[in-house]
Formats: sequence, structure tokens, C-alpha cells
Amino acid sequence: MIAFSTENLLLTNKSARILYHDYAAEMPIYDYHSHLDPRRIASGQPFRNLTELWLNGDHYKWRALRWLGVEEAYITGSASDKDKFLVWAKAAPAMAGNPLYHWTHLELSRYFGIEDRLTESNAEEIWNRANERLREPAFSGSGILERFKVRVVCTTDDPIDSLEDHVSIQANPSIRARVAPTFRPDRILDIRREDYRDYIAKLGEAADVAITGLADLLTAIGGRIDFFHANGCRLSDHGFGELPYTPVPESEIARILKRALDGGSVTEAEAAEFQTYLLLHLGEQYHARGWTMQLHIGAIRNNNVRMSSLLGKDSGYDSILDYQLARSLNGVLNALDQADRLPKTIVYSLYPYHYEMIATTIGNFQGGGHRGKLQLGSAWWFHDQKEGMIQQLKALSSIGLISTFVGMLTDSRSFMSFPRHEYFRRVLCGLFGTWMEDGELPMDYEYIGEMIRDICYRNAEAYFGI
Repeated sequence: MIAFSTENLLLTNKSARILYHDYAAEMPIYDYHSHLDPRRIASGQPFRNLTELWLNGDHYKWRALRWLGVEEAYITGSASDKDKFLVWAKAAPAMAGNPLYHWTHLELSRYFGIEDRLTESNAEEIWNRANERLREPAFSGSGILERFKVRVVCTTDDPIDSLEDHVSIQANPSIRARVAPTFRPDRILDIRREDYRDYIAKLGEAADVAITGLADLLTAIGGRIDFFHANGCRLSDHGFGELPYTPVPESEIARILKRALDGGSVTEAEAAEFQTYLLLHLGEQYHARGWTMQLHIGAIRNNNVRMSSLLGKDSGYDSILDYQLARSLNGVLNALDQADRLPKTIVYSLYPYHYEMIATTIGNFQGGGHRGKLQLGSAWWFHDQKEGMIQQLKALSSIGLISTFVGMLTDSRSFMSFPRHEYFRRVLCGLFGTWMEDGELPMDYEYIGEMIRDICYRNAEAYFGI
């Protein structure tokens, strides 16, 4: 079998190779946005096999397999874990040109020392070799964090979560990585959900507040934010299709919420008003505690209604929403800035044509003693591949200051995804190396190399304060 060498993957010139191998490669990882299950880290429970570790929950791979016509039984269905892996191995050669091809071989190499290309012919051998390794302590959730020098990893957590796994992790001296929760209040804002009243009741129970109106809701939210803060949380995260900004008086928000709690219907326009009010309130709460607010904008979700109804959310039926953002983004940031309550904020767009607009917008609100207080978020989801990363990095560098960038994240549910930081670092060094080779930057490796180290890790360490 011919190996696929990743030694100089994406490093197309001498300067890029020096920057990566001498400066970027050995930096620790600060993974400030992931969807990892903290229970896996707290319990130390081993993974049963390669499919559980590598394929389960990975909608990138699921979408690719569906593109190839693979039956759902071999993706998320009833087929055995081994058969699911064998189908993936047979499909892998067809991934050429997709980032999955690079990720697959980086992951096999960095986790298991397997340099062979994954194909149908060697699938059985790789299945056996990898599963043998999974018995080692280094392949537990916490062992993987140690192996990849993950200093900080932030999970994504609902406001009603007990955070018991985070408490357990923090009490375990053998887990050296800092595992912090992230406050994700999407369900509090989603007032049109059918189960909204039931969820608000659960929020009230978690906060020990009977929520009958707006004042109660704000009290409950504040209590949960304080609880998260006490358990190490320093970030929030919000997911929006389109970012709302339609401010109305508080009295109108109280009426909208009361109707929802009484079982009445809420229009789309009223939902946007409610979400605007709550987002601004939450932003002020984050600012008061020194948190960072993340805004993930531009996903249109669960588009295949038939399959989404069978498999549920996050099953691979989401895509990019094209929409207008400039007025609402400036409106939200300006309203918080006017009150001097604008928190550190990272804005991600799934629609890459917004990168330049976002870069100019956040430039309106920088300052206040924070270096790079507002950030153009890393290339996200469908764009965390070479071309998407380069597009985001170029927009940031040409309009803002790339030297202040807080770098990459995994945004993943898989413990096999940490080589995505390596992939990003290779793209980053390739871009800077090309600028050096073209004479756009000085051939000063120490100067540029230290900036690379900042972007890979040190900027995030200084920015988030975890």
C-alpha cells in the first residue's frame, strides 16, 4: 500500500515549512468552541471501537456517504459498527479534493501512527490495529486531550445543565486540561418552539424561580449565568439563522412572553423583537462578568424534513443561508456600545461573502483596553477547509489585524478532530510563507514565527482568561 505523506501537507514553499515545523507545530491547543461530551472526559470510559470514536456524530462524514449513495443503515442506522467502518473505508478514496481526505489521513497518522492510505483493501487491517490501540489509557477522552496538548477545551452547554460532569472534571487532579462550559441559551430565545413553555418551566426549576413573566425570566437567566460563572464558564454562544435587530419597548416584550407562557401563538416578527431584547440583555450580563459572546450566524437547519424527522437535529441536513447582516449586526453592537456594555465578541458567518463586511463592522467598535476585542470568527463549518480558511484570513488581514486573531477551534463532537488545529496551522503558515516568499513580508522568521505562535495559541490564552 502506498502511504500518503502528510509531512509537508499544504506547505508549498520553504518559508511555510520553516514557519510550521519550527514555530507552529509544537504549540499547545486552545479549543475554545467544541461540542465534546464532558461525560466522556469525566468518566474515563474507553471507546468501544473505531466507529464510536471516529464516525459516530460526525455529520461531515455522513453527508459525504449520502453523496455517494450509501444506504442510511450504514451511516446512522442499524448496521454493525464494523460494517459502518468498512463502508467508510471503501468510500474514503472518493473524498479526494474534499477536506475529509486530508482530515482522514491526518487523524489515522496522528492518533494511530497509520500512514497508509485508507481503502477497502486495507480496511480490515486498520480496523484491527486501531481497535487494539483503543485499549490504551491514552485513548480515553482525557488521555486524548493530554496527547494533543489541549490546554483548554470549551464544551457547549444548555442553561439548565447541572454541569455535574464539569464539577467532576475540575475535582480530578489527573485531568490536566482545563475543561470549561459554554453558556448556550438558544432555547431561551426560541420563543416559537412548540415545547417553549415546558423548557421555561425547566429553566425555572434549575434557577429555583417560578417564571410567570419577564422579570422572573431575567432573574432566572441571571442566576444560571452566575452558576455557570462559578463553574468556570467565561464564554457564551448563540446560533442564529438571521441575526435579529428590531428593538421595541420592554412592555411589548413582556406582553409577547406572557402570551407564549399562556400557550398563545407568537409571530415571526414578535419572535425577532423578543430575541433582540434578550440578546441585548444577555450581552450586558456577559460584559458585567468579563465573558466573551460568540455569534454563529447563517445556518438554515433541518432542510430535509423527511430525514430530519427520522434522525433529529444535527444529523447532516443543514446548509448555508444567504441573508442580509450588516444593519442588524451594527445595530446589536451599537446598542450594547451605547450603554458601554459591549462584551468581547466573536462573529462567525456561514455565508463567507460576509467576511469583509463583518471585518469592517467590528472595526467600528474596537478599543476599550482589549486587543482585538471584537473578532471575525474562524472559517466555520462548511468553510473550515483550505479555501475557506484562506478567504477568512485574507479578509481579516486586509481589513483588520490578523496579528490579534484568536485562531482555530474544532466545533466538533468528535475526539478525533484535534488535527483540525494542525490543518489550520498548515494553512496559516502556507499563507504567511507565501507572503514572505513574494516579498510582501520580510524574510524574518523570528518576527513572523512569533506572530504565528500568537495566532495558534497565545492570543486565545490572553483573550478568554480561562
